[in-house]
Amino acid sequence: MQQLADIIMPVSIAVIMFGIGLELKFGDFRRVFYYPKSILTGLSSQMILLPLIALALIYFWPMKPIYKIGVMLLAACPGGTASNLVTKMLKGRVALSVSLTAFNSFFILFTIPLIIELSYSIFGNESRSVDLSFWRTMKEVMSSVVLPVLGGIIIGNLLGDQQRERIHKPLKYILPLLLLVAVITVIFIDESSKDIHYLDYIPLFIPLILLNILTMLAGFLTSKKFNLKHESCFTIAIEMGLQNSVLALYIANQLLKDKDISLIAILYGSFSLISTFGIAYLLKRYLK
Repeated sequence: MQQLADIIMPVSIAVIMFGIGLELKFGDFRRVFYYPKSILTGLSSQMILLPLIALALIYFWPMKPIYKIGVMLLAACPGGTASNLVTKMLKGRVALSVSLTAFNSFFILFTIPLIIELSYSIFGNESRSVDLSFWRTMKEVMSSVVLPVLGGIIIGNLLGDQQRERIHKPLKYILPLLLLVAVITVIFIDESSKDIHYLDYIPLFIPLILLNILTMLAGFLTSKKFNLKHESCFTIAIEMGLQNSVLALYIANQLLKDKDISLIAILYGSFSLISTFGIAYLLKRYLK
């Protein structure tokens, strides 16, 4: 089953990103970099504000120290493919979302080891170092995000508007379904999630739900403070709310080898897609 999960996940992600790319143009990314305030606000919110909110939330929270380390690991893994698709579904700034995913995939090579070491020094009895392979991470980002999006943009621009619209209609339903398949794969097929009785961990859901809500509000309000357009504000809020649970799960299982830490990523991944979509919809609709 684990081998099946290893096949389903990257294929689903690549197809999702290809579908997103079909609706983008190179000019969308050009605007992001011509006016970099949005991407700088988003990156600083993800890299700095998100871990600080997580630390403030759990520092005095009555939970096992090992779970607190799991929350900090989760906060150190921002963004991911899910945020790109949620942004597309809510008609946010998809080019900004994809750009943030690509950039933070580079920065986390340095921030994740630092945050994990600090977390162990604050909440644990030992220091733990994590070595993320630069080339492996870049290869995964290129194969699952950059190249599929690039391929989608190129093919979308080669097709006529009528042909692109014909492809776009079924993708409205296929892409969310693929994302759901990917989430189910992580939660229910991954070896680390077996034998988890979710009702036993209701007390852990409370700080995780608060983390989801508070980080989204912080990203949205920070963006408003910098006078960003409304579409950029709720796009950054989505990026703040949807953590890369798959990456957190990989680090917890393969590098830290701790099931209690991986549990946090599994629990967060079980609800954050739906809650982030709902909160982002409210932010888009009622806080213009």
